[in-house]
Amino acid sequence: MRQLTALDAQFLNVETETTTAHVAGLAILDSMRGSVNRDAIEALLLDRLHLSPALSLRLAEVPLGLDRPYWAADPRFDLRNHLFELSLPAPGDDWQLARVVAEIHARRLDRAHPLWEMHLINGLADGGVAIYTKVHHAAIDGVSGAETLAALLDLTPDGHLSRPPQCGHASADRPEAERPQAAPGLLGMLTGAVVNTAAHPVRAAQSVVKAAGDIDVIPLAAGLPGAKLIAKAARLVTRDRHRRPESPSLTVPRTPLNGPISARRHLSFGSVSLKDVKRVAKANAMSVNDVVMTLCTSALRSWLSERGALPAEPLIVAVPVAVRTAGARNRVGNQISAMVAPMPTNIPDPVERLQAVGATMSRAKRRFALAPATWLNELCSVLPAPVTTLATPAIFRLASVAFPPINLIISNVPGPQFPLYLCGARVLSYYPMSVLTDMSGGLNITCFSYDGMLDFGIVACPERVDDVWGLLGHLRTALDELLDERVSDEFRDGVGVDLMAG
Repeated sequence: MRQLTALDAQFLNVETETTTAHVAGLAILDSMRGSVNRDAIEALLLDRLHLSPALSLRLAEVPLGLDRPYWAADPRFDLRNHLFELSLPAPGDDWQLARVVAEIHARRLDRAHPLWEMHLINGLADGGVAIYTKVHHAAIDGVSGAETLAALLDLTPDGHLSRPPQCGHASADRPEAERPQAAPGLLGMLTGAVVNTAAHPVRAAQSVVKAAGDIDVIPLAAGLPGAKLIAKAARLVTRDRHRRPESPSLTVPRTPLNGPISARRHLSFGSVSLKDVKRVAKANAMSVNDVVMTLCTSALRSWLSERGALPAEPLIVAVPVAVRTAGARNRVGNQISAMVAPMPTNIPDPVERLQAVGATMSRAKRRFALAPATWLNELCSVLPAPVTTLATPAIFRLASVAFPPINLIISNVPGPQFPLYLCGARVLSYYPMSVLTDMSGGLNITCFSYDGMLDFGIVACPERVDDVWGLLGHLRTALDELLDERVSDEFRDGVGVDLMAG
């Protein structure tokens, strides 16, 4: 039994009729042998559920919402509440797949059960199958999500046949720490709520002081008069003597990406060659992540320019960063922070844009390395749980109209550079998909590096982004542009960009 943290609970609070807060992935599998079917997946899940705690725990709500919920074992766990199957109509192309997955992605998870679903999708045009899986962000972050995925995958096609049978639930030979536990009873929950309420003023004050040390990089707050002086004073109070690089301006320009979102979702997915991205990175003495951020910056510049909506100032992006420690492996919940930085969409020259992204991200990473920001968790801890639950949707909606703190979120999750298999079928691609909120904007770009490719998943609200596939196309153009500009003729020999829609 474990109580949700303030950050975990915030992912529950943000959900409304127009906002869902799960993260997801779309795996494309080569199943020409027909090895991937509902029975095989069901057997696999029952065999390995114990390896992923997030898949077997449900929420236990505190009466009247007086405190944050708890994670508890589901005594009536039934795989039929989580595993579903459907088939695409002919011809089963990538656009049909995207439409079907977008509809599923737009639906909230049922909180009466463990917060995840898996959908087996048959009828793909090339004879393969797709598996779309979503898990609530309250239960996992990027790192624990990758661990959950890895628990279901094998290194060889017959790996699922060679493992000894396992029990999907607690057994006598499993360590007590791994066994799902029951939530506290009514009296225990109410007692915990009283204790947490009494202690909250002190904890909230501590959170305010800690967050104030990073106020110069917190969206919106960074623009307040004297923000840098306040940050320095707060760091003196907490005896934080780390010297931080000067923070850039984080003024958020108005764009079509920002504003209230609807309940509808559109998505696109595709891949670019990781080898090509690494070549650009090497030629410019940058990291792969810097090049990924440049691709996204260039794609957004082109997309906004087409609509006459390119602002004169840089866009402001939030980049999630994992702060999970080795001792927290397989722990349910979130251990993440975020870097907030400008995207130089205002720079027309692609080479100068690449260099500007590299400089901006380098400065943000140096600051984060010196003093990892905890402001995201601290801000979620300031208000009491009952107030946060009621106030969060209104705050997010107001922010979208009056003062959006960022333009969008971009995530880059590293993955294995070798093939993996599920139920004997090779995973060809894995497209990640994430969360849209009123506050963070109507567009989210996430990529996952896997087996020599960078797999992009783009999720958008159609009221904010009218052509999600066009945006994906601009990513290809951006990489072509960098290869042409920065790679020598010898370096370019044999270089090709493969942007696939599936």
